This record gives sequence, structure tokens and C-alpha cells, in this order.
Amino acid sequence: MQLRYSFRVYPSAGQRTALARAFGCARVVYNDALRAREIARSEGLPLPKTGDLSRTLITEAKQTPGRAWLDEVSAVVLQQSLRDLDTAYRNFFDGLKGKRPRMGAPRYKLRKDTRQAVRFTANARWLITAGGKLRLPKIGDLKVKWSRALPCVPSTVSVVKDSAGRYFASFVVETGPGELLPQTTPGIGIDLGLGHFAVLSDGRKVDSPRFLRRAEKRLKKAQRALSRKEKGSRNRNKARLKVARAHAKVTDARGEFHHQLSTKLIRENQAVAVEDLAVKGLARTRLAKSVHDAGWSAFVSMLEYKAARYGRAFHRIGRFEPTSQVCSQCGVKDGPKPLNVRVWTCQACGAVLDRDINAAVNVAKAAGLAVSTCGAQVRPGLLPAPRSEAGTHPTPQPSTAR
Repeated sequence: MQLRYSFRVYPSAGQRTALARAFGCARVVYNDALRAREIARSEGLPLPKTGDLSRTLITEAKQTPGRAWLDEVSAVVLQQSLRDLDTAYRNFFDGLKGKRPRMGAPRYKLRKDTRQAVRFTANARWLITAGGKLRLPKIGDLKVKWSRALPCVPSTVSVVKDSAGRYFASFVVETGPGELLPQTTPGIGIDLGLGHFAVLSDGRKVDSPRFLRRAEKRLKKAQRALSRKEKGSRNRNKARLKVARAHAKVTDARGEFHHQLSTKLIRENQAVAVEDLAVKGLARTRLAKSVHDAGWSAFVSMLEYKAARYGRAFHRIGRFEPTSQVCSQCGVKDGPKPLNVRVWTCQACGAVLDRDINAAVNVAKAAGLAVSTCGAQVRPGLLPAPRSEAGTHPTPQPSTAR
């Protein structure tokens, strides 16, 4: 499988200028190719192929005075920009055919976009020097802050500039079956929520960090300062960077939490089961901010690819499974309950159940995992005596009252 490793990059002033030139040239080639295809579509002609666009918009355009500056960047960067346009069109048409979720048609890239990226393949002859720097053609040796070693030789590297003005080098590597973890027996079900981020079928509860809620005061102050700056001024750009850096801190903290928790669950359990939540639907309710703050989709995606990487089983339960309505002790469906009911008593067996733990156990059972349901019961419930045993005992019993 393919994995992506990102590392922080610290370019010098001249290298930042060279990267900005590469971002701009890639954007121009992308827009020129999109314009050529849109003109062909409006005239009823077949869309031009990538090879024809590469010859016209790159090779021949470099010989003209208006596009001579395209020769100042690596040709691989420009060719990869055309491949990105092909991918955008392919995803758009696959969405229309129902092969993937629908997405909009390709749009023109703007010069004022806060996120920019260029990609280098092996044809660009980039390399990692003996001193640990990233050498890119027509850019130079970039200082990289390595946090770990790459498992193998990368196939491509992308240089990304995010909204906060930070630069990252993103490597794509191919991993083999050598990273399988040793076999273990437990399987676990996970119920995701807002009060607790995750409730496990063994009774453990993981509190929700609420990174966005905790940073709201700082974000509010930075956004208020941004709104007071004059549009187009340098002070407004500085204020925009402060807002972007504040949001980047929240995003990084949330991603670190997701990575640590998902890695721990994958290492401890042979199989993991989660419920397929309708995140888009929940994001349109009054709980939208809390739903986005939790980041369930990113966490489930991490569980899925880490399970495939380390040889674990991953199960996704349908969203219409009545995990909160079925008693995990006897299996009787007790009907829907409002969200304010966190503990309920089964009318069939009398077990007093924690709503979240009971749902996590049912998620594990729906996936066919053999789990213990001891954590689902909070305390034994009181059952009414049968009619045949009610009343006075036929044989007088000694009194225990003092």
C-alpha cells in the first residue's frame, strides 16, 4: 500500500522565491489546460489529450515571449500539473457515473489561493543528500526537520505551502507485508460520540479533547483583529496569517490525538469495529461545530488504513444498525430513546445498561467479534417476583429481626 510521510521544511529567502515561481508556473499551466478543454467542450469537439496539451502548453509555449519564463522551473512540475487536471476530470466523471461520491467540475486556480503545492517524480532526479537535505531541481537544497526514517525509497515528493505559511515535504512510499504485528486475540467495538470521543466495548471511555472549543477564545480574538484590517493591506495579510496559524495549531493537535489513539487500538486488538456515521447529515444540525471538532471521519480513515498496514481486521457497521436500542445482555430490542437518556433498564431481563457501552458491545457483536459484555451492565436490576412466589411462604421461616 502507499503511505505518505510529511516533514517540515525550512527554505531560505531565495528558495522561497524559487518555490513561489514553481507554484505560479504550475498554476498557469493548469489553468491553460483547463481553458483549452473548456473551449473544446463548448464547441462540441473532443477534449484534447494530455500529450497534446504537454506539447502545446509546455514545450512550444517555452519558445514564445509570453511564456518563456516557464523554462525557469523543472518541466516535471508542469507535467504533473497536467496530470492533476486529468485526475480532477476523472473524479468528476466517476462521480456522475456513481463510481464515487459526487464532486464539482475542475475549477481555475487562483493566484491568491493560500495553499500551493508542486510535485516532483523520479524523472526530476531529486534526492536526499548525505547531510539530510532535500535537493530539488532549480530550487536547491532544502533543510528538512526529520522526525523519523523513511521505510523505503520514496517514489514522489511534493512541496506544500499551507495557509499558515509553513512549508512541508510530502513523500509517497510503498510499504510491503513486513510490518505485520504479532497475532492477538481481543476484538473491540467502538462507539463514537460527542460527550466521550470513543467508548469501547470493554467498558473504557476516551474523553473528547474538544480542541476547537478550547481554542475558541484565542480564535475569536484573532478573527476580530482580522476583520478590522483594511482589505488589501499588509496588516491584513499579517492578521490572516495569525488566524491561519491558530487554526493550524488546532488541526495539528487533533491529528496527533487521532494518530495516537488509532495506533494504540490497532496494536492492542486483532479486530476493530466501528459504526458508519452520517457525518454530513450531523454537520447540518445545531451540533455542527462539535461534530467537526471531533473529526470522526479522519479517525475512522486512520483506523482503516492502519488495520490494512499492520494485518488487523477492520469492520464498518451500517448506520441503520439499532445499536442503542438492543440490549447487549439478552438481545431484545427495546425501542428508540432520546439522547438525554444515558442509562436505561431493559424491560425483558432487567439489566441496567450504559447507553454508550451497550452500543459499543452491539457494534462488536454486529461485526461478529467475540467480546465480553460485562462492561455493558452498570448494576444488576431488580426483577419483580413471579405471581406463584408472591405472598406468605407455606413453611414458617424464623424471623431475622432483632
